[in-house]
Amino acid sequence: MNYMLILIATLKIIKTKINKLQEAMGVPTSHSTKRTIIFKSKEDASITDCNERTLIRRRVLINNSLPYDSWMVKHPSALHSFDRLMKSAMGMRIIVFLDYDGTLSPIVNDPDRAFMSDEMRAAVCEVATYFPTAIISGRSREKVKDFVKLNNLYYAGSHGMDIMAPSMALESSNGKHYDMALNTTKGNGVPFQPAKKFLPAIQQIVRRLENEVKDIKGARVEDNGFCLSVHFRQVQEQDYGVLEKKVKRVLEENPQFRLSEGKKVLEIRPSIEWNKGNAVEYFLDILGLNTASSNILPLYIGDDRTDEDAFKVIKRRGQGYPIVVSSIPRETNAFYSLRDPSEVLIFLTKLAKWIKTSSSSSISKPPCP
Repeated sequence: MNYMLILIATLKIIKTKINKLQEAMGVPTSHSTKRTIIFKSKEDASITDCNERTLIRRRVLINNSLPYDSWMVKHPSALHSFDRLMKSAMGMRIIVFLDYDGTLSPIVNDPDRAFMSDEMRAAVCEVATYFPTAIISGRSREKVKDFVKLNNLYYAGSHGMDIMAPSMALESSNGKHYDMALNTTKGNGVPFQPAKKFLPAIQQIVRRLENEVKDIKGARVEDNGFCLSVHFRQVQEQDYGVLEKKVKRVLEENPQFRLSEGKKVLEIRPSIEWNKGNAVEYFLDILGLNTASSNILPLYIGDDRTDEDAFKVIKRRGQGYPIVVSSIPRETNAFYSLRDPSEVLIFLTKLAKWIKTSSSSSISKPPCP
């Protein structure tokens, strides 16, 4: 019995010394954890709470990064893969397609303030100087052009249902690179509007929805020409159900239209077989690039669900670079990824630098404004 008491006492002494040694080394122990909940003052408590919140945030960031890293194995960074992509693109005729919101500009609460940076504008301008370039947006064509403020590229609004395209097919000036600068300053384009017959109905729906949602704080109806958007980014969570019901009720009276959801936006479009993928094919056709030739390489960068239609078209062609802009894992038909518009800027800058250093063409390019 005495031996047992001596053994227990010895173990307690050893445990105490081990705990003190661990505390001196900064290793948390059950003993030290218990002591941290005994505060001398409110100030001590707030400091400890702050440290705990910091640790929790770090754990969340680490845990959240794991699935994204796994997702990137399937959809690798277009920046990290840039050299390999460009090596494969040597001798190809590249055409560039870009979404606007969330790709060239950040997603913002007020859709009227989705401005692109001057650096992004300069990068897009330079890319368009060397490659045929088109912006395909859900916005109205006039509105996205007003945001971008560039004349050396083409615009498609309303998810591709309002296209200003060149009036004739353009040919490459050499066999290695499509290095003819496209210029729309003289208005040498013709509109292509496959949903034109729906315009009167769209205007009626716009007026009806504006009346329906005017009492829902934060809701906003945007007329995009051949489609429309109901923004709810600033709508209270408890009001979203009411907003959705009102929108669906209006659509029930207009069965020729369909509803889809984007990033904090409900989008209403005519029920026709036309989307951003069709717009990509149309541009390739009108530019004389939608041929059986094996040296045509479309590159599309976008962040929205509607961009998936364009990714599918490129994927089906078996040649091209569909690139999704996303900071979280998501289902996508894209082959590569970029995290956000800041990475899009870096990619476009590298693309322009690559063609300038690798092109053997001596054709002079007009400077960007």
